[in-house]
Amino acid sequence: MGKVSIGLRGWRFDEEAVFADDGTIRPLDNMDADTRERIVRLSAMMGEPCDCCYLIHGEEAIERCNPARAIYGEALGEVLLCDDHEADFVYWFQEEGGKRYAGERELQARFHEWFADGGRAPEGFELEHVKEDPDDVPEAPDPDEELPGLEEEIEEMDDDELDALDMDLSDIDFDG
Repeated sequence: MGKVSIGLRGWRFDEEAVFADDGTIRPLDNMDADTRERIVRLSAMMGEPCDCCYLIHGEEAIERCNPARAIYGEALGEVLLCDDHEADFVYWFQEEGGKRYAGERELQARFHEWFADGGRAPEGFELEHVKEDPDDVPEAPDPDEELPGLEEEIEEMDDDELDALDMDLSDIDFDG
């Protein structure tokens, strides 16, 4: 088993750390803390708008924002990107010093500043997405839908079980 993206490109997970043998998502308490935090955060971020589109259009024209298709950075400091703006982030990260923020939640704020100041990838800067054995990976959920079973699992947990997860779950929309 290898590394897989789930729902959004970018964050990569060890397949066996996330999926049970039957292809369903493992219970949260069977995941290590980092994987659990990213899976829960990913669930909250799926279906959200691209950060760059949001910086351009704002809340008053949010309907003009493209949905995010990629996620980069650390949980709670992640950058959400549509297909049109992913190259801007990768260019900033590789060529404009963004790499120095790798592993830091500050990455989000620094990229937002660069983009808001007019930073963009130059014309012709392109990304290549590599897929290895895509047929061997369990089917990822649609990025506009929740991770199957995750919200139900969280809703069924009692207060002690939720406290044991030691996570902020306030971003999860339990009402759909």
